[in-house]
Amino acid sequence: MSKQSHHQLRIIGGEWRSRRLRFPAIDGLRPTMDRVRETVFNWLQYDIEDARVLDAFAGSGALGFEALSRGAKEVIFLEKHPKAAIQLKENLKQLEADNAQVWAGDALLWLEQNPEPYDVVFLDPPFGKDLLQPALDKLTLLPGAMVYVEHEAKLRPIFPAHWIEQKNKSTKEFCFRLFEVDEA
Repeated sequence: MSKQSHHQLRIIGGEWRSRRLRFPAIDGLRPTMDRVRETVFNWLQYDIEDARVLDAFAGSGALGFEALSRGAKEVIFLEKHPKAAIQLKENLKQLEADNAQVWAGDALLWLEQNPEPYDVVFLDPPFGKDLLQPALDKLTLLPGAMVYVEHEAKLRPIFPAHWIEQKNKSTKEFCFRLFEVDEA
């Protein structure tokens, strides 16, 4: 594979700090930027260690790899694009991470069929595909779970009433928000 067919992301904290991982050049695949990841993991600094993490719409896996690097007990990566899913598996092998799995398929279908509780969920679906609201509607979480959501600035998703927004930031292009699940 040529260098031009892959891009790289850098893990910014934890055990694998500064490690570079490849991801395929796929239209619409946009890893969460370093400065945004740094903010998100500062927000989640007390919630990641020993957490069961779900990285829905994983793409490059930037958020899930960052969580693993910072001590997550387990990460499930959901990724529909075959090339991206294969690269996620290769990156896990390269890191010798045996506490993570990649599910190569439709995240919405997976959420529907696997209503398992997770401690931390990353929801960063491809922009312009109308996937966020269906994902929010299918997600089942226990009180205390933390949910990171990244979406286009113009989008107005309807969040469950028992999700309490803890933090948020936005740019002209996108918003990123952190919720804590309360009693329903």
